Amino acid sequence: MNIIGAIEFPNPESRKSTGRILQALSPDNFISMESEIRDERVIVRFHSKKIGSLLTTVDDFLLNVKIGEEIEKTLEKEIKLGT
Repeated sequence: MNIIGAIEFPNPESRKSTGRILQALSPDNFISMESEIRDERVIVRFHSKKIGSLLTTVDDFLLNVKIGEEIEKTLEKEIKLGT
């Protein structure tokens, strides 16, 4: 049995940020995930034969996105401060 899940980023700001993060992470893409980046949406699909593996992959991906968003916020603050 193949288990499939997807995450969509509908918020315009999260789409923009997630799209950039996905491009940055693309060399390390997991075998069990595929992403689709378009102007109006960002979708990441995950698939695995085991639910535990699927959950681990999703968890790793979301952690990477969170780190990427935090880096972007820090850089934006530094640019505003002129640092």
